[in-house]
Amino acid sequence: MTRSTFILGGARSGKSALAERLARESGLLLHYIATGQAWDAEMRERIGQHQSRRGPEWTTIEAPLELTCAITPLDFEENTILIDCLTLWVTNLMMAERDVDDAFDRLVSAIAGAKARIFIVSNEVGLGIVPDNAMARAFRDHAGRLHQKIAAVADEVYFVAAGLPLKMKG
Repeated sequence: MTRSTFILGGARSGKSALAERLARESGLLLHYIATGQAWDAEMRERIGQHQSRRGPEWTTIEAPLELTCAITPLDFEENTILIDCLTLWVTNLMMAERDVDDAFDRLVSAIAGAKARIFIVSNEVGLGIVPDNAMARAFRDHAGRLHQKIAAVADEVYFVAAGLPLKMKG
């Protein structure tokens, strides 16, 4: 049985909508773990669009830093957990000067051993040019390493472009 699905894609590619649809199709209780923070009006608008699209059947948990701690109390077979998104989480970890490798390892372990049905959404950031500054390069590198680790333990992996999912694993 598929326990974990990793969905990668670019900005506005349709990855979150795909994850939400697949989560609904699970027929389980729906839990959304949000990693984004509303630092400005544009981000508040994006968050609002996601919330209204999901609807009231979802329980939302905000976890900008402690992602693994948010998963643990929901990790039961009757639950579906949708994590959106890992790249925002990586940004939050970097800005808070957290140990990203430790956080990554704890997340990978939680996903690998999960009882709940888990969908993980992230932005693929490694397809463009090499960033011109050290922080942006570090972000890209952290995201790439995290994506490899998540893809290795996930039962299914999709890449989404222009609203079209390409199944890469599972």
